[in-house]
Amino acid sequence: MNKTPKGNRLHIALLGRTNVGKSSLLNLILGQDIAITSPVAGTTTDVVEKAMELFPLGPVLFMDTAGLDDTSALSGVRLKNTVKVFDRADVIILVAEADTWTDFEEYVLKEVQIRRIPLLIVINKIDLRKPSSEHLKFLQLKSGRVLMFSCSDRTLRQNYLNTLKQQLMEIVPADFIATPSLTGGLFPPSGGIAVLVVPVDLQAPKGRLILPQVQTIRDILDNNAAAVVVKERELTAILAGLKNPPSIVVTDSRAVLKVTANVPGEIPVTTFSILFARQKSDLAVMAAGAAAIDQLKPGDRVLIAEVCSHHALEDDIGRVIIPRRLRRYVGGDLQIDVSCGRDYPENIQDYKLIFHCGGCMVNRSEMLNRMHKAVEAGVPITNYGLAISFLQGVIKRSLTPFPFALTAFENEMMRKSKQIM
Repeated sequence: MNKTPKGNRLHIALLGRTNVGKSSLLNLILGQDIAITSPVAGTTTDVVEKAMELFPLGPVLFMDTAGLDDTSALSGVRLKNTVKVFDRADVIILVAEADTWTDFEEYVLKEVQIRRIPLLIVINKIDLRKPSSEHLKFLQLKSGRVLMFSCSDRTLRQNYLNTLKQQLMEIVPADFIATPSLTGGLFPPSGGIAVLVVPVDLQAPKGRLILPQVQTIRDILDNNAAAVVVKERELTAILAGLKNPPSIVVTDSRAVLKVTANVPGEIPVTTFSILFARQKSDLAVMAAGAAAIDQLKPGDRVLIAEVCSHHALEDDIGRVIIPRRLRRYVGGDLQIDVSCGRDYPENIQDYKLIFHCGGCMVNRSEMLNRMHKAVEAGVPITNYGLAISFLQGVIKRSLTPFPFALTAFENEMMRKSKQIM
């Protein structure tokens, strides 16, 4: 794998009314005709994604959307997809025209203010009409970040791009510049060793490791440490052969019970999924959510939420292993719904608990948005690794490397036990 995964890229959404030049702007930035452009309104029918390296920002993902004022026969579907982009965007570029500000632009402004998404307003087509000084002052009050652009003026292309990149650099969220590390803080300053337990099963692509494992290895190297990768059967022999004990053992959730039993108590153990809960969302919230498993009863409705779409195999962790163990734990059947891809349900208030995947395929903004929606609806949310560790009775061991999350879990368990009493 030689490309930065989408989930690790800065997500930049292009929003605006139909025919303001969003696709033309994207093509100019990319230097190639990726998005179809036309004087006919509504040419962009779905979110068009393009990944690229945008120096000095690094890996980014541009998202070109349908016009906010689309009135075509498919406008309902298009606008629904456009609105979903708010949940994914790290930065929003609102493309508009000179001396024009409608309810659609005002809607974008209100959404970014509520969600606290950095906003850059681009006044396009200034070769046809330049904005008045009054309009520019008006926009400065609205955003403070206004850039004038002409996609048809190729002679000034580099000047426009340099200004755009400078503006983006100034508004990029701090979380992207200093993305939370998967394994940061788990090693001594001089480095250390992480032993990664990687079962080779039906979920592992032939000849490759799965994405969370690859990303963890890279992150360990970025933290000046070493990674030793083993299958669960070889773990004991590897530990015995190391001159010094590893700083941490990270395991696939499926093997967490066996691994914790085979690793001496003084060596920290956690799972890949828990590492991703720390990087992509709020581990304390997810850990507290795991405590809600103890309150589930037969007949309760729960949600399995995944952000990637794949064919479920016989040992699929989200659709087979967790549901089976949940039913066994509660002593009866449950109503279990599954959402895949970007189809995050709007009725999350109807669920007793949400089990989310690690989110390796999406960015931190989207995971945090999903988590916040659950919190606002009063629905506990946890993730696969935490759920499996809880159901296997080893969640405290899995959370020991992260005292703040362990405390959140224990406090929530205590709070719920007092409610029962």
